[in-house]
Amino acid sequence: QVQLVESGGGLVQAGGSLRLSCAASGRTFSTSTMGWFRQAPGKEREFVAAISKFGRNAQYADSVKGRFTISRDNTKNTVYLQMNTLKPEDTAAYYCAASGRIPTATMTRDNFNSWGRGTQVTVSS
Repeated sequence: QVQLVESGGGLVQAGGSLRLSCAASGRTFSTSTMGWFRQAPGKEREFVAAISKFGRNAQYADSVKGRFTISRDNTKNTVYLQMNTLKPEDTAAYYCAASGRIPTATMTRDNFNSWGRGTQVTVSS
């Protein structure tokens, strides 16, 4: 398995941007699909984006398509989530996760087997 640590969360005004990072340790990072999920208080953890092991296939939830971009740097064992045009409804704890599956836009938390502890993103109106 791979160990994951997220960073980059914070407080931002609506319309602003943030870039989340997820640093991975372990030998399986470069062979794993990497994903981002988010969970708001009182809500289920939901899929945000996923990227294939070489970065050629990226998938997004409809709610973030066109605003968020997932990328990865296998030389640094890091996956990123660039979030632009943030909205108050993007407020949530964001989690990085690793999977052995091919990325799709309908991935669920059950598709992922390693998780970070999360980083909080708060968007003020």
